[in-house]
Amino acid sequence: MLLSKGFEVEMYTGTPEGDIVGLSDKIVVALDGFVREPDSRNVEYTTAPLCRYDALLCELLQPRTRLRNYIKSLGDYTLIPGSTLCLGGSDRFSRSDPNNPYHSYIEQTYGTKVVTASIHINIGFSDPELLMRACRLVRVEAPLYLALSASSPFIDGLATGSHSTRWQVFPKTPAHVPLFTSHAHHIQWMEAQLKAGTMQNVRHLWTSVRPNGARRPYDLNRLELRICDLVTDPIALLAITALLEARLWQLINDPSLDPLEASTLPAATRASDLIDLTDANEAAAACHSLDAQLLHWQDGRSVTAREWIWELDREVWPHAKQRGFSCFLSPLQKILREGNEAQRWLKLRPRGLTTRSIIKQAIVATQLREQELSDNLCHALVA
Repeated sequence: MLLSKGFEVEMYTGTPEGDIVGLSDKIVVALDGFVREPDSRNVEYTTAPLCRYDALLCELLQPRTRLRNYIKSLGDYTLIPGSTLCLGGSDRFSRSDPNNPYHSYIEQTYGTKVVTASIHINIGFSDPELLMRACRLVRVEAPLYLALSASSPFIDGLATGSHSTRWQVFPKTPAHVPLFTSHAHHIQWMEAQLKAGTMQNVRHLWTSVRPNGARRPYDLNRLELRICDLVTDPIALLAITALLEARLWQLINDPSLDPLEASTLPAATRASDLIDLTDANEAAAACHSLDAQLLHWQDGRSVTAREWIWELDREVWPHAKQRGFSCFLSPLQKILREGNEAQRWLKLRPRGLTTRSIIKQAIVATQLREQELSDNLCHALVA
């Protein structure tokens, strides 16, 4: 038995030279399963909730193949890796739906800070109280998933000094989101935010992790991890997802891992202090990703994100092995050794490569990787 999993994948469209071009207004009309973002330069598709990792691989690849084929029919267009407007365009908003009032609010309030690409990982839960417990644990460990996925070191052709510029600039909303102690607490808090206007609607909860469902905040059925940058390699994404699922199985088997129970902080200050610690860890991970120096939420010790992930991988591996998906954890070792996408890109700059050259190489590598996986794995599974 495995938990159900699905992905929301946001990607930029543009030219093989790396220039991002808005095409979402055409894409959403021509292709089922794609939805527009407020800015036309990226587009989103969502995979069906599935339990098996091999099936998830095909769900990730097949819509992307359809998207590539369609935008190629419009001209010399391709998909652009990365999570920010890496070669330019951050000075303007390119509306995908000029008549949408919520999009108007977003443009006027946040500008191009929200014009990013990312991966949202959804994990299914039928019990709302277990979902809240899962959200609490994933919230305090979300910086680790950001560290693994960072892929936005550039904006407007320049290195920003951050590995995840996306999470550095993205407007987390509302400014303070608590650790929800229960489903009832989540409902009360959401209703208060909507009444106060700090949230425009139930979707306007932009935090690293949130409970989600068909009728938020009342009917909930999944955890949504929103902190990850775009992970273009599906195998790497499945590895990150396997780490998340294995950790959640560990929590299901051992409820004492709940941060409101397991932290050594005094109970009276535990929740607020954990949020402060986590916010600091998120900022550090956004800047330095796997090399970030973090404070462990359980005991306050200083540890790098890379070391913490090594520890967590060893700790959860038996839970993944018991359920037959431990092999999907293996690619984490390569990420930890060689770096995430942002770190690999930044290593090319001392060799004299420009930002454009780096992105052009990444565009080609991304397409070749998709073709390789589609030919060698996805087609075999379908057959």
